[in-house]
Amino acid sequence: MKTRRTAAVPRYMATAGAVPVRTTSEPPAGPVAGTRPPSAGNGPATAAVTLGVTGLFTSVVLVGGLLGAVGVVLGALGLRTAGRTGAGRGKAVTGVLTSVLAIVVSVLFALFLAWYANRTQACYQPDSLQEYARCVRRHLAVN
Repeated sequence: MKTRRTAAVPRYMATAGAVPVRTTSEPPAGPVAGTRPPSAGNGPATAAVTLGVTGLFTSVVLVGGLLGAVGVVLGALGLRTAGRTGAGRGKAVTGVLTSVLAIVVSVLFALFLAWYANRTQACYQPDSLQEYARCVRRHLAVN
C-alpha cells in the first residue's frame, strides 16, 4: 500500500535564536573529531616485509639474497610512498632491514660454503660415508 506525502519534511526545526536540531539520520558532513580518515595501504612496504622475512628463512639455500635484493628495492619504494601518503613507514623500514639481513646471511653462508669446500677438497671421492666423515674431520681439525 503506497502513501503519498503532500508536504516536504523540513531538515532542521529551528526558532529564532535557537540552535538547529537535526531531524534526519544522515551522517555528519566532515570527519568526526578524534578519528582519522581511512588511508590507502602501502603495497611496496608490505611486499618488502614479506620478501625480507621469506629471504631470511631461505638464506641458507642462497635464494634469500635474491629475495632480499628485491625486498630492499621495494622497501625503498615503500619509504618514498610513506613519505608522500604517511602510510606504512614502519612496514617499509622493517622490510628494508629484514631484506638487508637476508642478504648478509646469504653472503656469510656462501663464504662458509666456499671455505668448507676448500678445506675438504680432498674428501670428495670417498668409498664410503664413514671414510668421508673421517676425511672431513681430519681436514677440519685445527692444526
